[in-house]
Amino acid sequence: MILASANPLGLFLSVTAAASYALPSIQGNRLGVKASAVLIGFAWLLHAALLGWNLVGDPAYFGFAPALSVTFWLVAAGYALESQWYPQLPTRWTLGILGSAAVLLAAFFPGTPLASTASVWMPLHLAFGVASYGLFGTAVVHAWFMQRAEARIRKAVDPQSGVPLLTLERLTYRFVTVGFVLLTATLAVGILFDETIYGHALRWDHKTVFSILSWITFAVLLLGREFFGWRGKQAVRVLYTGSGLLLLAYVGSRFVLEVILKRG
Repeated sequence: MILASANPLGLFLSVTAAASYALPSIQGNRLGVKASAVLIGFAWLLHAALLGWNLVGDPAYFGFAPALSVTFWLVAAGYALESQWYPQLPTRWTLGILGSAAVLLAAFFPGTPLASTASVWMPLHLAFGVASYGLFGTAVVHAWFMQRAEARIRKAVDPQSGVPLLTLERLTYRFVTVGFVLLTATLAVGILFDETIYGHALRWDHKTVFSILSWITFAVLLLGREFFGWRGKQAVRVLYTGSGLLLLAYVGSRFVLEVILKRG
């Protein structure tokens, strides 16, 4: 385990961002909605500065924890935009806990240096991949809200979702659709330019296998909804399965290499 930055500025940004994310959750109802939103927004900006500090440095670092950190930052950005149309969407507790955990995890596991001689296709490949992670992550959080609201409705209790159930479902699968497009682009770049990006032909390693399995799972989900009307628990289970496979593809394989095997 290595602290992300012995550099005081990096450490300060990590601690301050994590605390700003966590405070709205820890304080519960003591903070008003506006104060919580301001804190989350401040944390998001600090998080952006921290990502820039670690990913644009010389050398730039990347790994399983930075991938999760960027993913969460994108999820938070999506919610910030979405809250303009659906201000009642309950996100304070979720954003606070996940944001704080993501920042601290990246602080302790900063990843490994990216080669300065990496192909120009590598940034595009990483950008598409991380963006798809963010979109599927947002879809998973929406699906969780949707399931919770549906369970409360079945018990004749106020769903407390702040957004109609059908709207939540529609938003969830819009994120899945866009995430699927970006995942397809990620795989296409990785397969078509494999030797340029990695310096060798495509290898059927854990990352490749799990990535393709997740792509197939999401394709089945979208086809099932389009042609067979999959909804509710059935569709959500497939979404969770595909997201789990995608998480194992990069984050899981890098976690094993960096933490368990101690290899870059």
